[in-house]
Amino acid sequence: METSVKSTIERYKKACADSSNTGSVSEANAQYYQQEAAKLRGQISNLQKSNRHMLGESLGALTVKELKSLEIRLEKGISRIRSKKNELLFAEIEYMQKREIDLHNNNQILRAKIAENERKQQNMNLMPGGNYEIMQSQPFDNRNYFQVNALQPANHYPHQDQMSLQLV
Repeated sequence: METSVKSTIERYKKACADSSNTGSVSEANAQYYQQEAAKLRGQISNLQKSNRHMLGESLGALTVKELKSLEIRLEKGISRIRSKKNELLFAEIEYMQKREIDLHNNNQILRAKIAENERKQQNMNLMPGGNYEIMQSQPFDNRNYFQVNALQPANHYPHQDQMSLQLV
């Protein structure tokens, strides 16, 4: 019995001496990183396989239960996708409705400005003594300026008969 205790103590001392050795520490680190790399390679492989299954590829090896599970996952995913799509479409519809209201309001404002400009134009036509009248067919350009060719001489006054002068 005493020998087993002594051998255990010897093994303990040997293990402690080995762990203090820097070579064994770097060896342990290397082993740890190798194990981690192997785990990550396995995860990558599983993700690639799962991705292929989601795309409908490599389904031959799956059982009926696995296929049903895949189908349920796909249906849940499609449901979330449709929900998100509908959410975005409703947000876009709401934006377009607000934009429609804004455009309608802007249109009303522009119509009011046009009506006001037409009233001013009619008032200018009714003013006596003007040498020019504004043509109704060509009101304002897009900057609310009179178009240059819209001003034409007015023929309000009839031509008076002029007697020719004769020098005697």
